[in-house]
Amino acid sequence: MIYMETAYKKAMDAVMLSGQRGIMPQSPGAIYGPGMDAGGTSTGLVFLAGELEKQDPRLLEPMTSLTAPRDIDMKPGGGWTSITSNVFVDYATSGSDEDSIIGSETNNIPVSQANISKDVFKVHTFSEILRVPLFDELKLQQIGKSLSTILDTGIRLQHSKMIDRNVYVGISKTGTYGLINNPLIVAANAALGASASRLWVNKTPTEIMNDINQLLTNTVIASGYDLSGMASRILIDWSNYGYIANTPVTIAGTQSILSYLLENNIATKQGRPLEIFPLQWCTGAGVGGTQRMMAYVKEESKVNIDLPVPLSRVMTAPNTTSGSYETIFASQFSQVKFLFYTCAAYTDGI
Repeated sequence: MIYMETAYKKAMDAVMLSGQRGIMPQSPGAIYGPGMDAGGTSTGLVFLAGELEKQDPRLLEPMTSLTAPRDIDMKPGGGWTSITSNVFVDYATSGSDEDSIIGSETNNIPVSQANISKDVFKVHTFSEILRVPLFDELKLQQIGKSLSTILDTGIRLQHSKMIDRNVYVGISKTGTYGLINNPLIVAANAALGASASRLWVNKTPTEIMNDINQLLTNTVIASGYDLSGMASRILIDWSNYGYIANTPVTIAGTQSILSYLLENNIATKQGRPLEIFPLQWCTGAGVGGTQRMMAYVKEESKVNIDLPVPLSRVMTAPNTTSGSYETIFASQFSQVKFLFYTCAAYTDGI
């Protein structure tokens, strides 16, 4: 039995390495067909593996976080421009009687006045070149893919990420700021808790609530007690968001700290439901690299950005020197425009 198996193996090896047709002397019977030599074995199997490969037709792009559309109102349109502006008006009266109360015989009637001013904001021009080598495009078309489409997607992703960064931290080389680092917004340290720590992980749910309520109170006081100026949205770092979302208020564990905060804060009690969102840009944004909490009013009338020109193909031309087609993409977007700085505030050290 052992002899027969050995003879069978030797015969099979001889056929496969000779490249000739052969007949096995023992069962299972006759085998017809060309064998493969050593070179054919390697290249043939590679080809076979390629034919049997199940390829995912999708192009897997880099993972990224784009949250600007969630946190700010964007105003499209306006065309190519250098700046964008808003006009404000303050009201006052002249005269010595600030109450404007007069008697039956008086010659001192206050006069109503209006002071009109304008704030000017910078507009950034974004531009990149999409260069598609002709022969690379033709090669990729053989496998059903388009290099121009791939690069087009890449430019649009880069554009979205630039707007995202502009919304939250501005662009340093143009001297602009974003939502979480504007020097004109009042920033204060979180209060010390009973543990002598400002960190939320060392505070009780009530102490965390006090931090939030104090922040919201600061905005409504600074806005002249106008409830429309009370902040109703909070942005915090992911670590603290995860902590309040997962930690129960009590040992019984029936409610998380996050749910407790959303239901019992002073904004919700005043008919302005509070929203709390995690944001990567809050990490280390506070003074001394601490975690920053931001509260603000997410309304177009309080803070927004302009998008005068959407990302567009401005021009396309062939480049015979490099054998490629080149397309210029361009867009415009403004810096973050705080129309009322009193409607926003920061708390650091949480």
